[in-house]
Amino acid sequence: MTTAINGVAIADTFAEAFPMTAARAIITADTPAWAEIAGRTMSGYATSVIACDAEAAIERVLTPDETPDGRPGVSVLVFAFSRDALEKALTNRVGQCVMTCPTTACYNGLPLGEKTINVGGKLRFFGDGWQISKRLDGKRYWRIPVMDGDFTCEEIFGTTKGVAGGNIILLGIDPAETLAATEAAVLMMRACPDVILPFPGGIARSGSKVGSKYKKLRASTNTAFSPGLRGLVDSVLPPEVQCVYEIVIDGLTLESVERATALGIRAGALPRIVAITAGNYGGKLGPFHIRLPDVLTRY
Repeated sequence: MTTAINGVAIADTFAEAFPMTAARAIITADTPAWAEIAGRTMSGYATSVIACDAEAAIERVLTPDETPDGRPGVSVLVFAFSRDALEKALTNRVGQCVMTCPTTACYNGLPLGEKTINVGGKLRFFGDGWQISKRLDGKRYWRIPVMDGDFTCEEIFGTTKGVAGGNIILLGIDPAETLAATEAAVLMMRACPDVILPFPGGIARSGSKVGSKYKKLRASTNTAFSPGLRGLVDSVLPPEVQCVYEIVIDGLTLESVERATALGIRAGALPRIVAITAGNYGGKLGPFHIRLPDVLTRY
């Protein structure tokens, strides 16, 4: 039996996700605006590990009573294929995009278990010998002199095994209406804790497939979902579909990705959306198979 919401067909298929190592950075500043600027700058060029060092985005805005120093803040989730890669990406991004931003500080946002990475302990050398450390409640913080005072950064950040590559794909008749429906899905999904949508505005217009006719490319345009190639390639698009948008979901847990998937499907099932489906590679890419009808039943 075909699943449908508001007359929109929900494909009986699965999104194929895979494990990555994740960290959460808590960025604070004197004002909410500067905290958001630092978070957005830090998560720039972090849409896909196909060509980026990490996948990252602002998870949510934090009120002063939710931050370590009682100032406004944002939380940023960062995902990479290994702890070594994550440590390098996070250290570079905090050093180049947060430490450089007026009034900011940066703290670890995950529990400290056995598997950690060193961020502030590496950035301290920028202080050129004038950096100082302070230990509070068993945690070490570094104060690095900068031109508006000090930049405070926690030394050790916790990591966890997260889930990346969850996705839904919206097929629509009209481009503007398809974009509006996808934006509605993004708005609802961003309210979910422990997830990010790493592409611009949460939306990917250039969905990809594994491999290419060009040997040097790891991925290339998803020809089966490209309306302009209908009739030239093996297309999966119904004839009335003229626009396709994808939302990629990364989360700290499989449950968080599944919940965001269900909420996104329900919010995106609007008039003039023909169907909502997901991308997978027959189970060859990742061990997490998020079947769309199943998550709609559970959430």
